[in-house]
Amino acid sequence: MQRVQFVHAAGRRAIGAISLAGCALLVGCASDGSLLGSGTTTVASDTARLTRSGFLSDYARLRPTTWGQGIECWRDPALDASRYGAILVSRIAVSLRPRDGGQQTFDPKDLATLTDYFHHALVKALQPQMQIAKQPGAGVVVLRVALTDLVPTKVTDSLAGTLIPYGFVAEAGSGVATGRPAGSTPYMGETGMEMQFRDGASGRILGECRDTEIGRKYAVDANSSAVGAAQTWANGYLSSFEAWTYARDAFDKWSLLVAQRIAQLRAGQP
Repeated sequence: MQRVQFVHAAGRRAIGAISLAGCALLVGCASDGSLLGSGTTTVASDTARLTRSGFLSDYARLRPTTWGQGIECWRDPALDASRYGAILVSRIAVSLRPRDGGQQTFDPKDLATLTDYFHHALVKALQPQMQIAKQPGAGVVVLRVALTDLVPTKVTDSLAGTLIPYGFVAEAGSGVATGRPAGSTPYMGETGMEMQFRDGASGRILGECRDTEIGRKYAVDANSSAVGAAQTWANGYLSSFEAWTYARDAFDKWSLLVAQRIAQLRAGQP
């Protein structure tokens, strides 16, 4: 069974110092840690790995979004988001697909930790936008979420692979040759989710979304400098010490994007 692995705080400080030193040597990064960011740049959407678990009602109508950084969604054209002042975040389901012809096996404690973390991240992000409801009803959106794919980071491979910081243009394009997003590597984690929004009174489906996020070693952008890549390398190096850190980064990213999109819709933005 896969188990969450933790690093002693002193070890993290040492790793951070090494990461920042490598960053400074290569690209002249600031030494105050400001480039480490929030960690959300360490995951990227992989549209080739979107799941179809049966949790959603109609996958054919999902389309790429302009706001979701790779998230596919559909929403009811008649939706008036301003009618909803509260949201109920349902208990997160787990519907994992088999991998390589076999069943995935996880420690139940890991799954409980991950679903609890995701639920808390959603509530925290949504709270400034809407009241958090405890029961469905009129004026309440019911948010249903399923984790549909989970692949932990191969910690040993990740540690070996992230020891060398951004230094070679060819390696910066890792992932593309295998069909993954630029900057990703096969040993990084992978996390899929499917999300549904329902009317709390009628049960009518208001919208549906899905996404799969994978860990990446480098933030590769043809229009950006090596600084961005070094930043993601530093974040990735820290993340690689825990099997599920990339999953938590994905949860944070989804929670923020969903909260921002709901705020836009309630404000009447298209």
